[in-house]
Amino acid sequence: MLKKKKTEKKKEVYALGQHISMSADKARRVIDQIRGRSYEETLMILELMPYRACYPIFKLVYSAAANASYNMGSNEANLVISKAEVNRGTTIKKFKPRARGRSYPIKKPTCHITIVMEDISLDDKYVEIDSLKKPRWKKKNTAAYRDMYSSGGIWDKK
Repeated sequence: MLKKKKTEKKKEVYALGQHISMSADKARRVIDQIRGRSYEETLMILELMPYRACYPIFKLVYSAAANASYNMGSNEANLVISKAEVNRGTTIKKFKPRARGRSYPIKKPTCHITIVMEDISLDDKYVEIDSLKKPRWKKKNTAAYRDMYSSGGIWDKK
C-alpha cells in the first residue's frame, strides 16, 4: 500500500468509460476497493472479486495503464490509481408488452467510470508503507508455558 506524502499537482493519465450498462451503486462498490492502490495490486483484486462490475473496470484500468506507457513512457509497476469515480449516466427506458394490452416500463441504468493514474517514479510524492510486510504484533516466547504442562511429547503420559 502506498501513502501520499504531500499534495502536489502531477501529470496524470486517465481512461473514461461512458454509458456502461450497470447501476452506478454496483460499480461504486468495486471502485471503492481499488482507489489508491497500485496497478498490479488492482489487477489481482479485480480478477478475484465475484462482481459483474469488475470486468469493465478491469478494462478501464488496463486502458489507463496502456495510455500511461504510450503517452508518458512510464513503467506499469510505478502506476498508482490516484482518482477513481463513478457517475450516474442516462437511463435507457423501454416498454414491454404485458397481458390485456398493457405495457410495463423497463429502466436500464447506465454509468460513467473515470480512472485516473499517476506515475510515482517521477517524484517523491509517495512513501512505501511497510505495514503489510511486517506484522504489528510480536510473537511472545511461549516455550516456557508449554514446558509447564508437559515435557514436550504427546505420548509421554504415564
